[in-house]
Amino acid sequence: MRICRKTNLRHIMRVAGMISGLAVGLGGFAHSAPQGGAVSPQSSETGRAVGNNPEPHRYTGPGSCSSISCHGSLKPRAETRIGQNEYSIWAMQDKHAQAFTVLSNPIASRMARLLGLGAPDQEAKCLACHALTAPPEERGRTLDLSDGVSCEVCHGPASAWLGEHTTRGWTPEHSVALGMYDTRDLVKRTELCLNCHLGDKDRVVDHEMIAAGHPDLYFELSSFSAAMPRHWKTPPESAPAWEAGEWAVGQAIQLRRDLDRLAALAQAGTWPEYSQFDCFACHHSLTDAAHSWRQERGYAGRRPGNPPWDESRYVVFRVFLQEVDRAAAQRLDEPITQLAEEMSRLTPDRKLVASLCAASQRALEEAIPQLKAENYDDRLALRLLHAVAEEGDSLANAGERSAEQAAMALDTFYLAYSRRHPSADPEVQSAISGLFPLLEDPAAYDQSKFAQQMRKVKAALR
Repeated sequence: MRICRKTNLRHIMRVAGMISGLAVGLGGFAHSAPQGGAVSPQSSETGRAVGNNPEPHRYTGPGSCSSISCHGSLKPRAETRIGQNEYSIWAMQDKHAQAFTVLSNPIASRMARLLGLGAPDQEAKCLACHALTAPPEERGRTLDLSDGVSCEVCHGPASAWLGEHTTRGWTPEHSVALGMYDTRDLVKRTELCLNCHLGDKDRVVDHEMIAAGHPDLYFELSSFSAAMPRHWKTPPESAPAWEAGEWAVGQAIQLRRDLDRLAALAQAGTWPEYSQFDCFACHHSLTDAAHSWRQERGYAGRRPGNPPWDESRYVVFRVFLQEVDRAAAQRLDEPITQLAEEMSRLTPDRKLVASLCAASQRALEEAIPQLKAENYDDRLALRLLHAVAEEGDSLANAGERSAEQAAMALDTFYLAYSRRHPSADPEVQSAISGLFPLLEDPAAYDQSKFAQQMRKVKAALR
């Protein structure tokens, strides 16, 4: 029996608050896809080169993909490499399609007022991640901001390959050479998603924006891809446990991007920037001292009252790395541990933080090739299930955001394992699903209850 992700994905969408809202104010995004490769001389109408006067590739809008014979079929086609219903899934089920619309709701208007902005649906800061924005010379006549986060935001400007990509013998590589973004590459795909789902040194959802009403950002490639929902077929050459590969590579690239952001903040701007800390170490429901799990746990490595760095993008990934490459895990763990300690000081040293980010990134870069080459089969997925469950108590203690990452990881690994074992124990499925209700209200997160449920997962796996 394959795990049902309906309840779990509903949690992801609700708690993140951003699959429909996405990320307001993260700076220019849509035209960040590379436009490399040689192009053939064609008319300027296609946006390709004309003689010695190269024309930029142009964005044509999702209507170019909506034909029933193209990507607008209501039902997937089994006999083709693609389902040809991709546009229909996006238009009817994917929250990205409503990304522009949410800029007109009362919450967005209130955020803009608090931040001293104009109308959100006209602000460049907001449109950068709520619509397909592009320079005037890259806009086709049919491009419309109200389409929200549409096809070409992820796939790149279509004018150069739109007409030819259905011809016999055409390959994805041909399209990539003409400006299509290679989303088949998990590293590139994650980097693309993180442009708005995490940001970088130029595109940051900071503490001020969160205080005004923007959700704090968290991400996990496999679970968030499923929540879109996926509008693509798993490549036939992929390992059975495709989701586990998505998770591992996605976690590594997310950590790399987070270190980039932290290093940039440490070298310029407000310091410390509170969005880099564990939000719910401060923003949580208060209780009496006798029943406080936080005070019972203590504040290892920091003084009481000093907010801890948000380690959620590392703590579960660390478990995975220890399982597949202990040497790499050790190389990464040393600078990350020092970084967490320094960030937990009342005023972290900027230069030291930037230096530790760089050291952590070097160790991470050494590990990424191995992650891409790893054989993500069902046996590895089972090993990872056991490894994460074994760390249940420590992951529960690490806070609500870390607990969320643990729950999504277990969900992903169990799905990957059950693809090859359809009779997998439903007790395991039930125990994992039982983690998500404990995360519905992040401010009321209870470490002891989550740890207890993790023990149920561990027991069921045995």
